[in-house]
Amino acid sequence: MGDSNIQSIEGLLGMGKAVRIKPQGYSMYPLIVPGRDSVIIESTEADGLKRGDVALYRRSSGILVIHRIFRHDADGFYFVGDNQTAVEGPIKAEQIIGVMTVLERNGRSISTDSIIYRAVCMIWLWMRPIRRPVSVTAAFLKKVLGFNIRLVRRWNGKKG
Repeated sequence: MGDSNIQSIEGLLGMGKAVRIKPQGYSMYPLIVPGRDSVIIESTEADGLKRGDVALYRRSSGILVIHRIFRHDADGFYFVGDNQTAVEGPIKAEQIIGVMTVLERNGRSISTDSIIYRAVCMIWLWMRPIRRPVSVTAAFLKKVLGFNIRLVRRWNGKKG
């Protein structure tokens, strides 16, 4: 994201406007899929943020990041990507630029206030210590089962 894009995002949020962003990278996968999903970010006061919220913040290096709040205390906010186990922080309140209010996927808008969305996110946060083994196992099973399905299709004379 170029400097002019970052400045325009911050400027629009500063004027109270919502901003649609297509996240890049896989740090928020599987709940936010790059290239498919968009998010709506709105400006916010840091004191209204809570565990599980997805916020847009500026790292000390100047990079804008969208990650989930893992916890917060007197030192600041601690964030983690949905596809990560390492917690980043403390991030100061003044580094937080906005909060995700809507996830857009395949033409549908999913509010971050939805009970189902919040429940899925809380379960995913709770699973943080075991995400890596679960993800590796799921990828392995997908690869093995996918390979076996292709073999069965070929054995039966079908393309796969």
